[in-house]
Amino acid sequence: MKAIGKMVVLLLVICMVQQNTFAQVSVGISVRIAPPALPIYTQPECPVDGYMWQPGYWAYDNIDGYYWVPGMWVAPPRRGLYWTPAYWGYVGGLYGFYAGYWGPRVGYYGGINYGCGYYGNGYSGGRWDNGRFRYNTAVVRVNRTVIHNTYIDRSVIRNNNNRTSFNGPGGVNARPRAQDRLAIRDRIQPTSSQISHQTAARKDRNSFAKVNNGRPATPAISRPPVDNSKGPQNNTRGNRTPASRPGEVNQQQARPQRNTPQVQPQRQQQVQPQNPIRREQRVPQQQARPQAQPQRQPQQRAPQQPRPGGERREGGGERH
Repeated sequence: MKAIGKMVVLLLVICMVQQNTFAQVSVGISVRIAPPALPIYTQPECPVDGYMWQPGYWAYDNIDGYYWVPGMWVAPPRRGLYWTPAYWGYVGGLYGFYAGYWGPRVGYYGGINYGCGYYGNGYSGGRWDNGRFRYNTAVVRVNRTVIHNTYIDRSVIRNNNNRTSFNGPGGVNARPRAQDRLAIRDRIQPTSSQISHQTAARKDRNSFAKVNNGRPATPAISRPPVDNSKGPQNNTRGNRTPASRPGEVNQQQARPQRNTPQVQPQRQQQVQPQNPIRREQRVPQQQARPQAQPQRQPQQRAPQQPRPGGERREGGGERH
C-alpha cells in the first residue's frame, strides 16, 4: 500500500510540473481587459516558395493598449519547421499573452480559429515533403507562377464564424493535447523579421484598437517591407558601415597601396639586373666596331700617301 501511495504522489507531482511548465511558456504581458475580436480579411498569396503563414494577432502596448499585428508570409529559420501562432489566455483574472514560436510540429495556440489553415488545432495549410513545403491550395492562397508544389485537401476545412481572440471564460474553451506539450519542448524563438514586424505595427497609430475600433485598415500583408524590417535594415547598414566609417575605408584603401609598392620593387629587381647585363654586352660590341674601322682606314690610306705626295708637292710649288 505504501508503494502504491508513493506512486500516486509521484504521478501527481509530475502532472503539476507539466502544467506549470506549460503555463510558464512565453507569458510576457497580463491585461485585465480582453483583446478585441479577430478581424475578417482575405489572405494574400504566398510570394515565395517555402514561406510559412503567420496569422495576424492582437498585441498590447502599456500606454495605448491593443494594436493589430498584420498577418504575413514569413521565411522559417530552416526547413522542416512549422509556426505556432500567438494567443491570449485567461488565467487568474488576467489575460496573458503567449508568444508564437517555431518547431518541428505545431503546438498549442489556445484553440483560436485564425483561419488560413489554423482552425484551432495543428495546421492544415500544408506540410513538409522531402525538404520542400507543399501547400494545400484548398486552404491557403499561393502565387501559382512561382509555386508549383501544391495539393488539394478540402476535408480539413472548418467553417467556424467564431472570431474570439482569447482562450478562457467568455472565449474559446480548449485544452492542450499531448502532442502540444511535446511541441513546447522543441520551440524556437521568432526570427528578427517577425519581431521587427510587430515593432513596426506598434509604431503605426492606425493599428491601435482605440483608433480603428477593432477594424485595422491593413489586416494582412504579403511580407514586411524592407524599411519596416530590422533584418534587411541591419544587412544594409552592415554593407554601408565601411562607407560611413572613415577609419575602415582608409584601411581598405591603404592596403592595396601598401601591397603594390612591395610587388613592384620585386619585379624591378628581377628585370633590372637582366637589362644592364644585356646593355653591357651590347655596348662593347658597338664600341669595338667603330674602333676597328679607324684602324683599317689608316692601313688602307698609308700605301696611297706616296702617290699623292707629288701632287701635294706640285700643289705646294704652285702655292709658292
